[in-house]
Amino acid sequence: MEEDLVKRISTHPKYLELRAKRTSFGWWLTLAMMVVYYGFILLVAFNKPFLSQRLGDGVMTIGIPIGFGVIVFTIAITAFYVQRANSQFDELSEAIAKGVLK
Repeated sequence: MEEDLVKRISTHPKYLELRAKRTSFGWWLTLAMMVVYYGFILLVAFNKPFLSQRLGDGVMTIGIPIGFGVIVFTIAITAFYVQRANSQFDELSEAIAKGVLK
């Protein structure tokens, strides 16, 4: 019974659609995160004078808000993934469950 269920799920058109959409979306978010993170690391490695410029008369430098931006970007793309998963991916999962368990 279990092997039959696995076979029905793995060949269901909605499952194939879900897998393709989720994989593609995950790779795009991974690429975006890598560009932002490694871009920041490269900036730290090769352009310290730019990052060490002071903002105003205080002790804050340009590097601090940029680093904070990397953290905020991480939270934002996580929220974007969760929103997509809770809407599109969950709908597809429900359609798969209904189609397979008939």
